[in-house]
Amino acid sequence: MKIIVPIKRVIDYAIKIRVDASKGPLGVELKNTKMSINPFCEIAVEEAIQLKEAAAKAKKGDAEVVAVSIGPKQCSETIRTALAMGADRGVHIETKPDVRGDYIDLQPFGIARLLKGIVDREGDVDLVLMGKQSIDSDCGQTGPFLAGLLDSPQATFAASVEREDDGSFVVERETDAGTETIKLKPSGSPAIITCDLRLNTPRYPTMPNIMKAKKKPCETISLEDMVTELGLDLDDVLVPKNEVIEVYEPPPRKEGETVESIDDLLGKLKEKGLLS
Repeated sequence: MKIIVPIKRVIDYAIKIRVDASKGPLGVELKNTKMSINPFCEIAVEEAIQLKEAAAKAKKGDAEVVAVSIGPKQCSETIRTALAMGADRGVHIETKPDVRGDYIDLQPFGIARLLKGIVDREGDVDLVLMGKQSIDSDCGQTGPFLAGLLDSPQATFAASVEREDDGSFVVERETDAGTETIKLKPSGSPAIITCDLRLNTPRYPTMPNIMKAKKKPCETISLEDMVTELGLDLDDVLVPKNEVIEVYEPPPRKEGETVESIDDLLGKLKEKGLLS
C-alpha cells in the first residue's frame, strides 16, 4: 500500500497574524514569523502512519507513506517534520522566491494539477490523505479538485478511516446533520480522503526519530521541471483563478460598560435601543 500525504507550510496556528497593508493582496507579515506544518495536514500524516502500522500489525503487506510539499526551500523543514513523525520519504516541489519573499500564492487548482503529476509519477498509489483545508486560505478545494482530475472516489471531512481486506476504505465523515459512513471501493485510481479535526491526535516526534528523519530520502523537483514533465505551461499553475482584493484587520471592539445591577443593565439596553 502506498499513501501520499500532501502537506503545507503555514504560519503557526498559535501565532497572532500581523496584517501589513504595504504587501498588497497578501497583506500579512511573514518576516521573522514562525512557520509550521498545517494542523489538518499533520492530522493526515498521523492517520497515514496509523494505517501503515495497522497493515504491518495485521501482516497485510508493507506500506509506504510519502510526504509531498509544494513551496519554497523552507518547505523541506516541513517535510522533515512529517518524516520524523514516521513518513518514509518526501517529495518537494520547490518554488523560487518572488518579489514578496519566499511566498508564492499557489491556488487549489494549480496545486491539484501538480499533485496529480506526483500521483502519476509515483504509480500504484492506493490513497491520498490530506487535510480538509489549510488555516491560511481556508479554501478546502484541493482534495475535491484532485479527485476530479484523477477521476477518483473521494470522502471529505473524515472523522474515521478504516481499510478493508479488499483494499477499500470505510470512512465516517462529518456533515452538518451529523455523520455518515461511506465506502470507497478500489477503482484503478487512488482514493482521496480529506481529514477533519477529530480524526486523531498527532504524535510528537521523538528525538531518535528526528535524527533518523535527517537520513530519510527527500527528492527535490523544481516547479519549472515539474510543469515541463506534466506538459503544462507555467501560467496553468501560477495564474490565480480568483483575486484577493484586500486583507485587513477587523475593527477593534468598543470597550464594555460596567453596571451595578440588573436594573441598570436593562436601562442601558433600552437607552441603546437594544431592548424594547
